[in-house]
Amino acid sequence: MENADRITLLLTQIREGDNQAYNDLFTTVYVHLKEIARLHISRHGFGNKSTFSKTALVHEAYIKLIDYTDGEWENKAHFYAIASRCMRHILVDYSRKKLAGKRGGGQQHLTLHEDKIDLDKHAEKLLELDRLIDEMAQFDERKSKVVEMRFFSGMSIPEISDVLNVSTRTVDREWLKARSWLQKELK
Repeated sequence: MENADRITLLLTQIREGDNQAYNDLFTTVYVHLKEIARLHISRHGFGNKSTFSKTALVHEAYIKLIDYTDGEWENKAHFYAIASRCMRHILVDYSRKKLAGKRGGGQQHLTLHEDKIDLDKHAEKLLELDRLIDEMAQFDERKSKVVEMRFFSGMSIPEISDVLNVSTRTVDREWLKARSWLQKELK
């Protein structure tokens, strides 16, 4: 059975109350979630000095996924979109904790590129970005999802295209427009 079909089948079993399907789903998506976590950690400055590991991030995100939805995922795309949101929340919560101790001292400009982001330096801007993504979702949910998956989960354009079931050109266009709007708002 193809991985996407297996994920959809497991999600259906979870909706029907099959608790074993949660474990089977974790086993099925673990490698992909771990790759997203690796991108997350490397792109968002969680390097060696951080308490985050790929494994810890995957486990924390999966626990949030289960608590967040009670298994109401529709399909693979919906599952990965919610996984992306959970990883975003973990990252934002970590930033809030960092800011609680620093209160913004020494914050630097945050750019919306796929480069590595140091949370020690950009926690305040990351929280502002989180707020703006929520604001964007009110008038353009797809653009907000593209930003969330691209920026917070480090997903590639083809992966986002697959999750949202749109062309890569559409994702490119949405990413460009969303980045432009966010950069204007962040200034």
